[in-house]
Amino acid sequence: MSDQDDKQLPLFQAEQDNLVQEVHDEPILSEKETPFSKYIVYVDESGDHSLKSIDSQYPIFVLAFCVFHKRHYSEKIVPALEKFKFNYFGHDQVVLHEHEIRKEKGMFNIFRSREQKNQFLGELTNIIKYSNFILISCTIDKRALKKQNNLSSNPYHIALGFCMETLYEFLKEESQHDKKSHVIVECRGKKEDRELELEFRRICDGQNQLGIPLPFEVLFSDKKVMSSGLQLADLVARPIGLNLLRPEQENQAFNVLKEKFYCIGGRKKVGKDYKGLGMKVFPLAESEKPR
Repeated sequence: MSDQDDKQLPLFQAEQDNLVQEVHDEPILSEKETPFSKYIVYVDESGDHSLKSIDSQYPIFVLAFCVFHKRHYSEKIVPALEKFKFNYFGHDQVVLHEHEIRKEKGMFNIFRSREQKNQFLGELTNIIKYSNFILISCTIDKRALKKQNNLSSNPYHIALGFCMETLYEFLKEESQHDKKSHVIVECRGKKEDRELELEFRRICDGQNQLGIPLPFEVLFSDKKVMSSGLQLADLVARPIGLNLLRPEQENQAFNVLKEKFYCIGGRKKVGKDYKGLGMKVFPLAESEKPR
């Protein structure tokens, strides 16, 4: 085995040392100064943002930011997902989509038994578990928001503001807040994309709770582009929502994600003190106080 092979993530050996590395202090490509931060952000949502018609089975909207160190993302995470696809499908022309996997639709109609599907899910979960990324989310309880007579409110825009502010706080900790960070979202439609871009720019222009300009740029990715980052973001959003809706229900995916949320104390405190910081819920319950 070559030195290059030694550096690659084994396809299914989910040993912590293979993926969890302290890479945030290493140069991305060289020591050359760059106007861009060391981090890239991929965004996805779960649920719809309408307040007019609320699904009683899933009356919430979740927005999830997955923040990756670019070097770790390109050298570890992307190859891991590609190898995973080659193993199960024989090619990499498949988009990992949570809804289709759960419903076994399209290319995911491949499981011959419950054991085979569980193995598939287990190996995919391990890739997420041993990948380094920071998770920032905001869950909007649309029922509570509607009770406040905020029918004109846009849950997506509310969640976007919270997540962007928290993203800035994280980048400030990493001394990357003065460089441009790109935020990648999936195209949803011309009208929706236009409204989102306007809201994004408004927040970046200083109309946020921090009261400062934010050095972010939004990029819209076509659904046909098989972005590893967007696929991972798609996989994490729904477990966050289910944790709020059914906290007593076993949620293995969320148990893994708890270790990813931005929290007080950094890496040494992962899995603790993330509520209200890396994982926000809005509106707050009567008994809860804002952080």
